[in-house]
Amino acid sequence: MSDPRLTPLAAALPADTPFVGIDTLERQRGAPFAARLGANENGFGPSPAAIDAMRGAAGDMWMYGDGESHALRHALGDRHGIDPAHIVVGEGIDGLLGTLVRLTVAPGDAVVTSLGAYPTFNYHVTGFGGLLHKVPYRGDHEDPGALLACARETGAKLIYLSNPDNPMGSWHPAARIEEMIAAVPPGCLLVLDEAYADCAPPGAIPRMDPGAGEVIRMRTFSKAYGLAGLRIGYAIGPRPLISAFDRVRNHFGVNRMAQGAAGAALADDAWLAQVLGRIESSRAEIARITAACGLTSLPSAANFVAVDCGRDGDHARRVLAELAARDVFVRMPGAAPLDRCIRISCGPEEDMARLAKALPGALEAASR
Repeated sequence: MSDPRLTPLAAALPADTPFVGIDTLERQRGAPFAARLGANENGFGPSPAAIDAMRGAAGDMWMYGDGESHALRHALGDRHGIDPAHIVVGEGIDGLLGTLVRLTVAPGDAVVTSLGAYPTFNYHVTGFGGLLHKVPYRGDHEDPGALLACARETGAKLIYLSNPDNPMGSWHPAARIEEMIAAVPPGCLLVLDEAYADCAPPGAIPRMDPGAGEVIRMRTFSKAYGLAGLRIGYAIGPRPLISAFDRVRNHFGVNRMAQGAAGAALADDAWLAQVLGRIESSRAEIARITAACGLTSLPSAANFVAVDCGRDGDHARRVLAELAARDVFVRMPGAAPLDRCIRISCGPEEDMARLAKALPGALEAASR
């Protein structure tokens, strides 16, 4: 039963969320998972400098955080070689996406994404009354040409693309993304989700051109930097659009501890480098474990690996359930044909050992 005070739009929305969180799943099953390999968190942890910054900020948590994230924005500007006026900090990419959609999408406006791409973006678009148009992947990659064609056909306000991609881990070279940016139709904006940019190979990430009016780029401290629990990320884009965030954003939504920890993590290049090395090793270990069971791991530029289970979505869902029954939490894409895969996050050696132990039995049980 819906509350009669809801707006007609809100009342018509489905009563669900993009993801059921792992904590909810653990409460439902009555026990924690032994291996947490489904949320693309960084199981290798944050920089010790970030932890020190959090400890140092604990006594000051009676104060609101800096509403402008001044120090962090300037540090990010120095890192990327751009004016901080091109940067807005928010509550992770999810929070920034919600604010962006609120700014740009009116009820009935067309928005283009890929069928099976990151569902939280869709959640925001639907929540503000936008009309989603979904373009199939081409193989295991999002299809820039088809996304652009759909945007032209529908007069879309936004196009969403993640590079590297979630949930498949695939990527396009920087030159292809730059071609896409140059071809964005007038009046449209490319939302380039670069959550996994730190994990990507050389040549995958376009050069930084914050003045380009056709694109806004989203980055996060949740993945390579290991600060998912603090909810902090940032967007880079043209100054008029970035300044417009101030009209509707939650000005004190990024807390003092998150800002300090993000700044410390950003400065610790040595820690980031060793984490990226461990992610690379973990990707190789996931490929080894799954190949030993007769499965195919897709090439990945992210901190997870999509693994083709060789059949259809129903079979992959059984594999996922059997892994959960063996205390290993993983996720999977939500749309066919991507849902033939499960998606396994990179993690520490002990979690890889748990995966290696659980997977053969899970596959056998799923095939009965």
